[in-house]
Amino acid sequence: MTTPAAPPPVLSTSIGDFPLSECRLRVGDKELSVLHTDAVLSLGEETRFLNDPDRRAPYGAVLWPGAIALAHEIAARAAEFRGKTVLELGAGTGLPGIVAAALGATVVQTDRSELIIHVCRLNGERNRMAGIEYRLADWTEWAEETRYDWIVGSDILYADTQHEHLRRIFSGNLAPGGRVLLSDPYRPPSLPLLQGLEAGGWRARHSRWAIDTGDEARAVAVYELTPP
Repeated sequence: MTTPAAPPPVLSTSIGDFPLSECRLRVGDKELSVLHTDAVLSLGEETRFLNDPDRRAPYGAVLWPGAIALAHEIAARAAEFRGKTVLELGAGTGLPGIVAAALGATVVQTDRSELIIHVCRLNGERNRMAGIEYRLADWTEWAEETRYDWIVGSDILYADTQHEHLRRIFSGNLAPGGRVLLSDPYRPPSLPLLQGLEAGGWRARHSRWAIDTGDEARAVAVYELTPP
């Protein structure tokens, strides 16, 4: 007799209930399991997601290519994260912070949504990560004073109204010698912040990741920013 499969967990929100799906990823030498409401990886999938009124899943609970690219970048730089402190902004499903914690970093994951923090916690517990703290935090009312070795974020630069808040956080919450690591799928609205930081003396370099395969592969930049 076959045992029936367990029903998928459900994320209950004010706009409805959303079944959570599992994505298993091998990042570096680790296999991770991440729950999400939807996986939007290619540009075509993103266009359909943003223009389909029936796909109402909260953006932060969606698995985006920027999170996967940032997770791989962190894994590729394991020695630079081991034993360090990490602040993750707009943590979403929490994948990059989970990778950093798996490498031995102490991680604080932040988001302004209690719902998203709940998803982060689910995924942290799912991967047995003890080195992660979860905090509600709004960039426009930022009160965090702790300084971190790394500030990381995936696909958080798309709204130019938030750029000044992000600049303030980067400047105020990096420890001496600290760096910022941001992934972005080459969105044009992201460039003014990056250019403004460079004009202010920040050093910037970037790597390029291809997420998915074939014609649907999505190019994602991961920018490393070092303050003056």
